[in-house]
Amino acid sequence: MTLQLRHETAADIAAIEAVTIAAFADNEHTSHNEQLIVRTLRAANELTLSIVAEEQGHIVGHVAVSPVTIVDSDGHKAPGWYGLGPISVLPSRQGQGIGSRLMEHALSELRALGGAGCVVLGEPAYYMRFGFQSYAGLLLPGVPSEYFMARALEGPIPKGVVTYSDAFNIA
Repeated sequence: MTLQLRHETAADIAAIEAVTIAAFADNEHTSHNEQLIVRTLRAANELTLSIVAEEQGHIVGHVAVSPVTIVDSDGHKAPGWYGLGPISVLPSRQGQGIGSRLMEHALSELRALGGAGCVVLGEPAYYMRFGFQSYAGLLLPGVPSEYFMARALEGPIPKGVVTYSDAFNIA
């Protein structure tokens, strides 16, 4: 079976929601609102990238990327930074490299867009495989630092406080 990675179309929206709900259904470290985050990012025109993994006409995975704001102690903003997530793969297809392919594809597209870097909130053992790591000077308030990681695509890792889109505050 051939896995195709491509940008979402309007016809994919219901399948993306279903995959996202299924992917996080048994995750104990979530509010189970990931599909609402994606929906709200889309409605606010804040989805920089929305990439699906499709196999034989069925969506089996999805990754969303949206802009983040990083402000240092002097009030300066670091341009060109994005947040990756949520990333979702159907439970029956997890552990087969689909998430890795989505991750690598998203980072490649961000680099092609001229992105400076990407942040992610998640399991360190997974995301460190893709070059993400925690940085003492880069903070997401209210989150244990080891679960908040960054990867530069060009230039240094900025210092400052990271703010995601308001879509991530949806209940």
